[in-house]
Amino acid sequence: MLKAFAHQRLERLARDRGMPEEYLHELRVVSSVLPFKVNEYVVDELIDWSAAPDDPIFRLTFPHRDMLPPDVYDDMAALHRTAASPEVIRKAAREVHARLNPNPGAQLEANVPHHGEHPLDGVQHKYAETVLVFPAQGQTCHSYCGYCFRWSQFVGNADIRQAAPDVGRVVSYLARHQEVTDVLFTGGDPMIMSSAVLDRWVAPLLTPDLDHIRTIRFGTKALSYWPHRFTTDRDADDLLRLFERIVADGRHAAVMAHFSHPRELENPAVRKAIRRIRDTGAVIRAQAPLIAHVNDRAEDWAVMWQRLVELGVMPYYMFVERDTGARSYFSVPLTRALEIYTDALRSVSGLARTARGPVMSAAPGKVLVDGVVTVGDEELFSLRMLQARDARLVGRQFFAHHDPHAEWLDDLRPALGSWWP
Repeated sequence: MLKAFAHQRLERLARDRGMPEEYLHELRVVSSVLPFKVNEYVVDELIDWSAAPDDPIFRLTFPHRDMLPPDVYDDMAALHRTAASPEVIRKAAREVHARLNPNPGAQLEANVPHHGEHPLDGVQHKYAETVLVFPAQGQTCHSYCGYCFRWSQFVGNADIRQAAPDVGRVVSYLARHQEVTDVLFTGGDPMIMSSAVLDRWVAPLLTPDLDHIRTIRFGTKALSYWPHRFTTDRDADDLLRLFERIVADGRHAAVMAHFSHPRELENPAVRKAIRRIRDTGAVIRAQAPLIAHVNDRAEDWAVMWQRLVELGVMPYYMFVERDTGARSYFSVPLTRALEIYTDALRSVSGLARTARGPVMSAAPGKVLVDGVVTVGDEELFSLRMLQARDARLVGRQFFAHHDPHAEWLDDLRPALGSWWP
């Protein structure tokens, strides 16, 4: 049975594992602003406590003071030192949330469609062929990643949270949009739901009226953080039978797995889970952001891609850390990201070179950093649109002045003409 640690239990866990009082104070401060949760599998099977706090999985799942801007950290630390009430701390945290860009890429402003006269809550439709669905019952995770760009789902603020209350309006919307071929269940993590609840969201898509939906995707970190979801959980077999039904109906079932570090692939439990999923006919694709302190070495990516291929999982994306939340702690300059990606690519065979990167999932779409080129006597970033809100931009190549410190699209200045029509 899953056992998770958050809030005071997370602090007790860190103390029991030998973390010093200075760190426990930092944990209290940072976790009063950003969400943290870790489960026993991560604690016992993934973290090397002899290397903490520098262990990469510890850095991935536990707070660090630099996850907050220095002035924010100091202000929140002062509230904790003076034993401010929980209400005062929560109010201050909500003010900080607004500073940390809780919904990057204009998710709420531009991605949420209307159905009839009202917004379709818990749904995003940024790209014509793909709809994202946030089932209300799936808006948490087995453990939280400190870098998560959907951290705003987990801080208890309904104003910045996305959640679809039921599948009925989603189905009605999809029936009116024949251009949609892919539905992605996301969150949170849809695998946090019971198989019976997940079935209630998926089954209505497997009808003749929605035959234009050809691919059903599940964005999940469960393979990394709780592989037992697919093996020994009481309804694991029901979940696998749901995948089989999708495939038997002639649709494509895709598990969009998030693997951030090769260590997440070492446990026999995850390898068994991968085998069981693949036996249903579902395909597993793996993606993750490149993040400082966790996987900012080419050898980590090369080893991870190679192991994924050996296990029958397709490397899919290396993302750039998005401009939200703890970005100041986890982000890597684009120049360095390109070096890591290229060096990793050189270390593996063609079968492991399917991962596209580094990719910024920005407001206009997915922007690939293709390379650095010299035009005249100036170095430029060569960029390309892999996916776009405006489909006319897909495949478009454009250029930016090279900036070794740039970490995101907004940090770049256009070169050789304007970027967009």
